[in-house]
Amino acid sequence: MNKTLKNNDNKHAIIGDQLLDDFAPYLMNRIMGRYNESLRQKMTSLDLTTPKMRALAVLSALDGILINELAVYAVVEQSTLSRALDQLSADGLVKRKIDSIDTRATRIYLTETGLEAFKSLWPDMQSTYNGMFNDIGNDEKSQFIVTLRKILTNIRKHDF
Repeated sequence: MNKTLKNNDNKHAIIGDQLLDDFAPYLMNRIMGRYNESLRQKMTSLDLTTPKMRALAVLSALDGILINELAVYAVVEQSTLSRALDQLSADGLVKRKIDSIDTRATRIYLTETGLEAFKSLWPDMQSTYNGMFNDIGNDEKSQFIVTLRKILTNIRKHDF
């Protein structure tokens, strides 16, 4: 049974049998929510949403991947991603190509315009990312990344 204090002090709020402030999924959701909100103004100026931004970011590193892979890397449901890709395609930021081996599959490519949009957003993404690690040393940051990778491996449903 969940318990909360009337003063809304989440450091003492209980979820299940542990403190809410010690529940990693809660903390990760708050962090990512804050990260995305920090980028919202810049994304809006580029006519981007969080799913569109994530697609562009992934494609800047893994251009030409299959749609289902892009959905996994961008952490976006395939139906939401499909709508975002329709809009990105209409805006000339991405292009679709039928896979040369499996004609049922589609690969997504970043256009020059899409790359420029991503490059315009990247300084804000980098600045927000760096701000998350204020007062955190390189060793602690590196260990945190190692721990996140281990967690991802533990919960992963895909080979990538």
